[in-house]
Amino acid sequence: MGQMRLIFTFLLLLGCSSIALAQTDRPDGMVFVAQTGTAVHQQQADQGAAALDAQREKRALQVLFKVAQTKIVSAADAMPADKYGFAPTDGEFKGVRTFGLEVKHLAATNCILAAAALGEDPPTDAGDETGPETVRTKAKILDYLVESFAHLGKAIDAISATTMRRQIFSDLASQER
Repeated sequence: MGQMRLIFTFLLLLGCSSIALAQTDRPDGMVFVAQTGTAVHQQQADQGAAALDAQREKRALQVLFKVAQTKIVSAADAMPADKYGFAPTDGEFKGVRTFGLEVKHLAATNCILAAAALGEDPPTDAGDETGPETVRTKAKILDYLVESFAHLGKAIDAISATTMRRQIFSDLASQER
């Protein structure tokens, strides 16, 4: 179930990037395929093709992850340290997290998702997705963010075609009950 959270999150991200899920006629033939628009139904897919598609999708996931990591870390790095305490205060923005707290929240979420995907206990210092209390400065928040992406990258690297298919079908079966 823990790995499914990570997979679901990345499937959501992949869906936003024109990557979709297709199902073959075979019970073990769930594959991910890149496409634009409507769902694709494959009539015949042998084990080799399914594994190859899963490998391509894992690679697409790794590329998407790298792009997100690069953009988020560079944005956090570009923000001046004295602006990490900024939070809008007017209108609907009243009471929102500061920029620094939002970055730390993202890093804590990365750590929690990675631990779930790897079958590890969630980090005790991640709090309720707020991150360690001792991480307060820009430098420490950036370090925590970079470390969280490294941990999440390990979780993505651990995904295999077999575990993806097994987890998807297990979750589908439990939903049907």
